[in-house]
Amino acid sequence: MISRDTVRAWLRPPRPATVALDPRERRALWIEITIVLLVTFGASALSSLLSIADSLLTPGTLSDQTVALNAPRASDQLVDLARQLLGVLRLVAWGTLGLYLLWRGGVTLRQAGLGRFRRPDAAHGVGLAALIGLPGLGLYLVAQAVGANLTVAPSTIDDHWWRLPVLCLWAVANSGAEEILVVAYLLTRLRQLGWSDNSALAASALLRGGYHLYQGFGGGVGNIVMGAVFARYWQKTGRLWPLVVAHATIDVVAFVGYALLRDRVGWIP
Repeated sequence: MISRDTVRAWLRPPRPATVALDPRERRALWIEITIVLLVTFGASALSSLLSIADSLLTPGTLSDQTVALNAPRASDQLVDLARQLLGVLRLVAWGTLGLYLLWRGGVTLRQAGLGRFRRPDAAHGVGLAALIGLPGLGLYLVAQAVGANLTVAPSTIDDHWWRLPVLCLWAVANSGAEEILVVAYLLTRLRQLGWSDNSALAASALLRGGYHLYQGFGGGVGNIVMGAVFARYWQKTGRLWPLVVAHATIDVVAFVGYALLRDRVGWIP
C-alpha cells in the first residue's frame, strides 16, 4: 500500500538544479549544450533557416509551396517502413541522450519532470493541447492565407497498412524528444548556468520556433508561443508528462486526421 509520505513526495515540486560556480564545470556545461544541440534540434534550426531562405527565393508566395511533415522515404513500402521506424528510433535516441546526460549530472527523472505518471498529467496535457492546438490552427490558416506560411501537408505517406501506427509513433517520438531536450534538458542546464527563468524560457521558445521555421513564419511564431507556454508550465510545476501528452495529442490529431481526411475533404491540400 502506498504511504502518505510517498504521495506527498510525488506531489512536492522537485528541487531546482543548483547553479554551477566552478569555471571548469560551467565550461563543460556549455560544451555539452553546444554538442547536444548541434546533434539534435540546433542543427534542425539551422537547416530550417536555410529551408525558409530557399523558399523565399523561390518565385511566388510561400503559400504556393507545400512542405510535408511525414513523407515517404523509399519507393518500396517495406523499405519505407524500415526507414520510417529508423527515423522514430533516432528521435527516441535524442530524448534518451538528454535524460542520460541529466542523470550523469545528478538530475533524476523526477527532477526532470518525468516522475510517476499521475491522472492530472493526462488532464493537463489534453487541456494544453486544446489551448495550443486550436489557436495554432487559426494562426496557420491566417498565415497561409496571407502568403506568410507554406502549405503544410502533415503526411504524404501512401495508404499502406502500417501508415496510421507509424504516424502515431512519429507523434509520440516527436513529443518525447522535443519536450525532453528543449524543455527539461535545456532549461535545467541554463538554470545551472545561472540564467533567469525568463531568459531560459526565451531561449527554449526561440529554439522551438527556429526548427519549425521551414513551415513559414506562421509556423515559427506559433511554435515560439507554444514553447513559451510549455517552458513556463515546466518551470512552475516541474512536470514534463503533461507537455509530452499535449504535444503527442496535437501531432496525432494532425497526422492521423490529415491522413484520413485528405482525400475526403476538398479544402485539405
